Amino acid sequence: MLASGVVYQDNWMRLRRDEIERRDGSRGTYAFVEKADFALVIPAENDGFHLVEEYRYPIGRRTWSFPQGGFPAGQAGQPEELARLELIQETGFAARRLVKLGFLNCAHGITSQGGHFFLATGLEPGPPEREAEEQDMRQEWVPRARFEKMITQGLITDDSTVAAYGLLLMSERQGT
Repeated sequence: MLASGVVYQDNWMRLRRDEIERRDGSRGTYAFVEKADFALVIPAENDGFHLVEEYRYPIGRRTWSFPQGGFPAGQAGQPEELARLELIQETGFAARRLVKLGFLNCAHGITSQGGHFFLATGLEPGPPEREAEEQDMRQEWVPRARFEKMITQGLITDDSTVAAYGLLLMSERQGT
């Protein structure tokens, strides 16, 4: 990197544009989004999952996913704390057991953001504590077979949700 500048910044993200020198010595620019890491939680029970559905502005439609999100602006903490916070906020569930499935970078060509993926079991119900942007969110338990069908039907298009399911399947296969 030869130089760096901020093109745009708000409470959730920063768009950065860097002047770079490539391996062959030629120069160019690279713009990308700097965004804090998020946590995603798979709330699992009875061979199924609790999903949330909400309108997603960037794609212009409602879609289903596992609960996920980042700390509010100005707050920070450990990934497990964030996972528990997101689970309670979006579903109302508290998890007696939370197991980390892994960490993945998302859209690594355009953002520095990554996700911490967790499996939540021993779910204890309570009222959701949704943020203002989540007012239209709804939740539903779906059996595993229906979850897989929702992916192939295009009802679940969130790549982090599908990646989390892949991590879960590998964890189950390994017996962890």
